[in-house]
Amino acid sequence: MPEISRFFGIIIRMYVEPTQHNRPHFHAYYQDSVSVIAIDEIEVIAGNLPRKQLRLAIAWAELHQAELMEDWNKLQKGKLPKKIEPIK
Repeated sequence: MPEISRFFGIIIRMYVEPTQHNRPHFHAYYQDSVSVIAIDEIEVIAGNLPRKQLRLAIAWAELHQAELMEDWNKLQKGKLPKKIEPIK
């Protein structure tokens, strides 16, 4: 699963969907926690990321929503996604 970005200990990744059955989304990992966040409307689909890290991941996604959709579409077509600038 390609890593899209990394900031403040949060790792952002996307999976390739063999059959498109889910909304466009990404996975945010922090230590032993993970949340799945939708891209079309930035919202949490599932997971248990700590509140602070979840807020950072959502803020980052809002800033990079168009880039996230581009990466999602590339992955679904079998292409590699581009890295997205982390929060600094």
